[in-house]
Amino acid sequence: METVNDQQEQHSNTIGVTNLRLKFPGERSLLFKDLSFEAKDSEKVLFLGPSGCGKSTLLQVLSGLIPNSIEVPTRQDTIQLPKSYGFVFQDPDTQFCMPYVDEELAFVLENLQVPREQMDERMDDVLKRVGLDVPPHSRIDDLSQGMKQRLALASVLLLDPDVIFLDEPSALLDPEGTDQIWDSVKEVSEDKTVIIVEHKIDHIADWVDRVILFDDSGHIIADETPEVIFEQYQSEITEYGIWHPNVWEHYTASESFKAMMKNRQSSTVDLVKDTDRIVHLQQFKGFYGKKEKIHVEEASIYPNSWLTIIGDNGAGKSTLLLALMRLIQASGNYTIHGKAVSLDKKDKTPPKELSFVFQNPELQFIENTVKDEVAFSLQIQGLSTKKVEEEAEHLLNAFRLYVDHEHHPYQLSIGQKRRLSVATAFAHHSDILLLDEPTFGQDAKSTYEMLEQLEELRQQGTTIVMVTHDMNIVEHFATDVWTVQQGKLLNGKDTPDEKCETKVGTHHESI
Repeated sequence: METVNDQQEQHSNTIGVTNLRLKFPGERSLLFKDLSFEAKDSEKVLFLGPSGCGKSTLLQVLSGLIPNSIEVPTRQDTIQLPKSYGFVFQDPDTQFCMPYVDEELAFVLENLQVPREQMDERMDDVLKRVGLDVPPHSRIDDLSQGMKQRLALASVLLLDPDVIFLDEPSALLDPEGTDQIWDSVKEVSEDKTVIIVEHKIDHIADWVDRVILFDDSGHIIADETPEVIFEQYQSEITEYGIWHPNVWEHYTASESFKAMMKNRQSSTVDLVKDTDRIVHLQQFKGFYGKKEKIHVEEASIYPNSWLTIIGDNGAGKSTLLLALMRLIQASGNYTIHGKAVSLDKKDKTPPKELSFVFQNPELQFIENTVKDEVAFSLQIQGLSTKKVEEEAEHLLNAFRLYVDHEHHPYQLSIGQKRRLSVATAFAHHSDILLLDEPTFGQDAKSTYEMLEQLEELRQQGTTIVMVTHDMNIVEHFATDVWTVQQGKLLNGKDTPDEKCETKVGTHHESI
């Protein structure tokens, strides 16, 4: 995405705002109150703060999207907008104008008046730089969310803008993809101003010039070099649950984590018999149209387990969950508690034993308020009005959704939307909970609280099945690990040297 802002005085790539005030319609208080910020020519700046504190909103103000394209009341003394900019959004689906990869990139090049004979070479080059290995004329809708993130960055890199705004560009990427994305950004941005919102900061903590540290109300706590921020503001970082280098080491050394793991080990039962399995798959396949996208030769999921599914972007992890939920066509043998699940094309009913958290939380919202979204799952269980009210309030507080509960779910930040989607799944009280990247867009505090809530749910009898790229979650929480590669679930016979070992004493299927 690129724009030119003519209404403001220009001075190289310097951008900034003084005494900004912003208030979303329906909110009781200002998000920003007299906030001032400036980034000088070629500076690299990281916005760091808890989920929902306004980091993404500030990016949109600095680019001019707010209020020029998104009507939000703002007031400021002065504002310096960039002459040209590229913006990578949190949700890549909001980025695209065209249905195909090559058409999306060609749209950018056409606006730059690049001759047609030069386009193919430029498109091939930028796709390689971001690691998007697909035929150029691929439908964007067929790409995984992580692949879409790569495409979004590719379109911005083609622009060669003065200023680059990056709103969690690697949130949905596998580790290799994260490396490629940041290598590409660093390669092309030496002479550009780059403003970044990112939770996965290990790749950029020693690259950015400044870190702007926010509290949970959108106030700037500090504006310093990375060294100063991470050395002198550790207490504030911990208080607000902000990601920082070595945060996992600090968490796993905490008394709360040690107590949880001790409780897990004492309560875990070794489930090794085939009769114990809760889900069994044999020659199970999932399809998009007539094209097979996932194949499972044979696999089982066991009660009381926390199964993580890992693999590269586009490998088929999300597709596997969709097939298990019967949201795409599937074939083969599929049993839950020993009973066959109907795979009839005419029967689209998801198995009642399963609940699902989509990668894109907006896909599952059906109500017009945050409170009603959680209450819906409780009402269909026949609970009394009073019980629904109490349980909904409990879940909203448990997932730190400290917002006006009459807000529409779409008014929430990405991280808050994700927490709401997980809260609604909790309300189902299903035997098996499927989650597709539930921790993306979350600050550290929200991530650990969510993981601890899932662990408590597991100890109460719910089986957890989670797609994730976070290997720390795999290491510290998973009891079982599946790997999906190029549309196939790998089994022990295919990869005898890569069998995962049991971490906490539960049965481990070598898949």
